[in-house]
Amino acid sequence: MTLGVFLAVLAAAFLHALWNALIKLGTSKAGGMLILSIAEVPIGLSVALFRPFPEAEVWWWLIASGCTHFCYKSFLVFAYERGDLSRVYPIARGAAPMVVAVVGAFTLPDAISLQEYLGVVVLGFGILLMARGVFTRGEDRRLLPFALGSACATATYTLIDGLGARVSGDAVAYVAWVFVVDGVIFTTGMLLWKGLDVIPRQRKAWGVATVASAASYGAYAVSVWAMTVAPLAVVAALRETSILFAVLIGWLAFGEKMGVEKAVAALVIVAGVVLTRL
Repeated sequence: MTLGVFLAVLAAAFLHALWNALIKLGTSKAGGMLILSIAEVPIGLSVALFRPFPEAEVWWWLIASGCTHFCYKSFLVFAYERGDLSRVYPIARGAAPMVVAVVGAFTLPDAISLQEYLGVVVLGFGILLMARGVFTRGEDRRLLPFALGSACATATYTLIDGLGARVSGDAVAYVAWVFVVDGVIFTTGMLLWKGLDVIPRQRKAWGVATVASAASYGAYAVSVWAMTVAPLAVVAALRETSILFAVLIGWLAFGEKMGVEKAVAALVIVAGVVLTRL
C-alpha cells in the first residue's frame, strides 16, 4: 500500500465517522437521517444508470438489503438520541464484524481462521468494556440495545449484500441500487411512521444532512477505489480507524467525557476488528 492510498483510506474512515457525527449533531436525528436517505437516491442513480440493469433475482436481495438498512438507520437514530457519539459508534461499528464472523461461520462457505476467532474474542471484551461505562457513568442504558441492534442490522445487510453482489455479478451496480432502494424505503417508511412533521424545516438541517450524505458516499467510493489498488484485507482493517476518529470527534468537538476506560475500550475494539479483517 502506497502512502497516497494509505492516506486516502484514512480519509475515508474519517468521512464515515464524520457523517455519523453530523447526524448526531442535528437536533432531530430522525430528520437528519431522512435527509441523508433522500440524498442517497440521486447519488445511487448517478452510478446505477450507467451500469447494466439488475436481473429479476437480484431485486429480492436489493429489497432485503433496503429493509435491513431501514432497521440499521432507525436503531442508530434511537441510539444517538440517548447516548454519546464516542459511546454509541464504537459499539455499533465494532459489534457488527463480530456478529458477521460468528454467524458467517455457520451460514457461509468461507472458512474462518483462528486469527478471526481471536479477533471476535478481543472484540467481545472491548464491547463489554465500552458497555460497562454506560452503567458506571450513569448514562442512559437504553442506548445499548439500540446500538447493538444497529450492529446486528449492519451484520445482516453485510451478509445480504455480500451474497447479493455475487448473484448480481456487478458489485458496483449492485451497491448503487442499494443506495437507491435504501433511500426510497427509509424515506417512505419514516414518513409513514412519523408523518410529515419529521421533515426538518430549517435550511441548516438540510445543509448538514446533505453534507453527511456526501461524506457517506465519499467514504464508500474511496474505500472501493482503494480495494482496487491495494490488498483488500489491509484496506478493510485500516477503515476501522473510523472508530478512533468518532471517539476523538465526540471528545474534542462535542465535549463528551473521555475517561481512561472509554479510551482503552475503543482501542481494544479497533484491535479486535483489525484481527477479524486481516
